[in-house]
Amino acid sequence: MEAPPQRVGDVLNAATARLSVAGSETARLDAEVLLAHVLGVDRSILAAHPEAVLSTGQLAGYESHVARREAGEPVAYIRGVKEFYGTAISVDRRVLIPRPETEALVELALVRIAADLSRAPRDRSDPYLVWDVGTGSGAIGVAIGNELRRRRYGDAVRFFASDISSDARDVATINVVSQGLAHLFIFAEGDLLDVVPAPPRPADLLLANLPYIRTGTIPTLAVAASYEPTIALDGGPDGLAVIRRLLDGLPGVLATGGAALLEIGDEQAGSMTKAAAELLPGWTCTIHADLSGNPRVAQIEISDD
Repeated sequence: MEAPPQRVGDVLNAATARLSVAGSETARLDAEVLLAHVLGVDRSILAAHPEAVLSTGQLAGYESHVARREAGEPVAYIRGVKEFYGTAISVDRRVLIPRPETEALVELALVRIAADLSRAPRDRSDPYLVWDVGTGSGAIGVAIGNELRRRRYGDAVRFFASDISSDARDVATINVVSQGLAHLFIFAEGDLLDVVPAPPRPADLLLANLPYIRTGTIPTLAVAASYEPTIALDGGPDGLAVIRRLLDGLPGVLATGGAALLEIGDEQAGSMTKAAAELLPGWTCTIHADLSGNPRVAQIEISDD
């Protein structure tokens, strides 16, 4: 007896129910994103054609994806891509999945770069240098590079991207090359500031989304987080251990008038401000909120006073 046709609407309903039982808080969205990925279409097509029949191969591919999501694997890893600041960033289990809240850091960086480059005259002819410490997938640098290209900044800004993980550096390189930005980037492998930009020079702007989750909190995170590299999540007992190490080395790597923008957890504004005061006397620490109104980015620079 021939199996009844499997239609888009029915398949989505069944997958949504499975994912909901599995604990997904975005079961319907997950089901739609995964099916759109298998079919190679936009999600809107699914809503417009719920009566469309899936082939045996399409069903098998979708079943595989749904089973992986049921087990807790993030949708981004299943698809191999995550949208960030309008760009499709390639991701896999070698790197942290870019979060929407990190776009606040990108916005602040763009404002800072524009302000710095508008000041005249510049005291040197070198391109403006942005150092992305712990670059991971390269999402931050790629987002900024794409936006600067859209604004026609040309080669005025160059990027130095470093990470302790060679695997992460490889993923970041793929993203930079795929976006046509390779000529603006230099990559290095090393722990935080234990690398030197090439050619050696101070950074005008240092950016970092370092691990800031408390070690004791990591086991309580959603199952999806267990698929991500622990080294990209674990910020030590209070979440600021790695960030403190970075703060300690800032005076030796920033150019005169330079600044650092560091992503932090939404409960770390007070402890971040205290750490900056202790490790960088005479510097200022300004906390900026993300679009949800939560503390998200610490801006560190030498005080003008």
